[in-house]
Amino acid sequence: MQGTIKKLTDRQYGFITQEDNNQDLFFHGNSLEGVSFEELREGDEVTFEVEETAKGSAAVNVKKA
Repeated sequence: MQGTIKKLTDRQYGFITQEDNNQDLFFHGNSLEGVSFEELREGDEVTFEVEETAKGSAAVNVKKA
């Protein structure tokens, strides 16, 4: 799936706006592939997979597009 980083926090997590869905997805810095959390900026295009967690859907395998 593809989306855009909407919000980054200083606690190593953020939120992605999905292209085909109005619901923002949570992601954690541990879910990044090939990029460090410090390299990401709000507005960056990313690709990811969606995983169901106890707290709802989350983005995993997040990569810069």
